[in-house]
Amino acid sequence: MLIATLLPLLSRYSLGFDLVTGPDDTVTLTVIPRKPEGTTHKLEAGETRPISITATAQEIDAELARGANGALGQLIASRRNLADQLAEQRQAAEDARKAAADAAKAKPAPAAPKTTPASNAAKVAVPASPPADAKPEEPASLW
Repeated sequence: MLIATLLPLLSRYSLGFDLVTGPDDTVTLTVIPRKPEGTTHKLEAGETRPISITATAQEIDAELARGANGALGQLIASRRNLADQLAEQRQAAEDARKAAADAAKAKPAPAAPKTTPASNAAKVAVPASPPADAKPEEPASLW
């Protein structure tokens, strides 16, 4: 029953298991999703978060017997939907990156518009020669 319940996760991840006994005949089952061999993408933190169930052995068996309708089955289905969404977003981001790179290669870089500093600044009349009444030993008057 355990393996049948975990098959949706096994299609995307390598799984590790940890079983620990506790007080009062309780058992903690921890399922640890890992990156499968041969994959290139990095797993997100939410994808690799361990799933833990603590209950008696009979309660865990009963929960696993519920299959997809049980809490573990619903959690696995939610994680699978999350993984599908992440894969779609990764693919969309990769497609957008490729499209932008192709567009940049196809379009030549626009030439920078030529602007002259004099055309943007206000023109000030500067006399070419000093006034006729200017004396070399005195500064020119503004009035």
